[in-house]
Amino acid sequence: MTPAPSRAEIIISALPYIRAFSGKTVVVKYGGNAMVDPALTIAVMQDLILMHLVGMQPVVVHGGGPQIDQAMKTSGLTPTFIQGLRITDADTMRIVERVLVGEINQEIVAAIGRLGGAAIGLSGKDGGLVQARKAAPATTPDGQSVDLGLVGEVAQVNPRPIRTLLEAGYIPVVAPTAGDAAGATYNINADVVAGEVAAALTAEKLVLLTDTDGIFDRQGRLVSTLTRTDAERLIADRTISRGMLPKVQACFSALKAGVRKTHIINGTRPHALIEELLTPEGVGTEIVSGNEQ
Repeated sequence: MTPAPSRAEIIISALPYIRAFSGKTVVVKYGGNAMVDPALTIAVMQDLILMHLVGMQPVVVHGGGPQIDQAMKTSGLTPTFIQGLRITDADTMRIVERVLVGEINQEIVAAIGRLGGAAIGLSGKDGGLVQARKAAPATTPDGQSVDLGLVGEVAQVNPRPIRTLLEAGYIPVVAPTAGDAAGATYNINADVVAGEVAAALTAEKLVLLTDTDGIFDRQGRLVSTLTRTDAERLIADRTISRGMLPKVQACFSALKAGVRKTHIINGTRPHALIEELLTPEGVGTEIVSGNEQ
């Protein structure tokens, strides 16, 4: 991996691009090692604040899988996954909501504040932001159908709470929990929530921070740009699989709703967010709806 440029170098090279993105909404899914490494956390918060200062409208949707795993183990519970989805009973859901909404969300808001930004945290239940529905059962490798419990899907997004915060000058920080029409609370994959929020806002861009450089072809080469058709072909031949699947599907949801470009980048690279958005070459993989380059 080539050395990351300094923040000053990034800003100077970004000047021609800043005007084009002024006033544009960019949804950022924040998770992985970028969330648990203190130095990387500061770099991401600085990038979000810089985006806001130059006129962009960043919206953050965060995960918290490792922190939930640790909290479950501390409580004597064993995390169980099927097809990458956490089986979530009532006890697990209470831990999920406490960790995501009561801890991580507030920590992100506080970190942005300490660095000179202004953020407000909310979950999918606040202001009716996200309405959930129960996810369909998952199928095990041996063909058995398993009820995932309180794992949800996004039924609908009401973008009004986020738009209200953006208009007031805040960075919205969203925890991926939501309620259904009957009042039950569900745990929803943060990539999925980010994609649906970007779709509802018709954001300019969706950026997913992960722990790899992006999407690789069958020869192990990083692919800088994919059309949706290209990405579907890589899914069909299983080049894209496992944890990358929900990220790519979130990109598809956003693109279908009119989001211009989506990006999957390595959040362990300091200031990768700014590099991807405001440099011509970028640092990860962008997925576009057609043949745009």
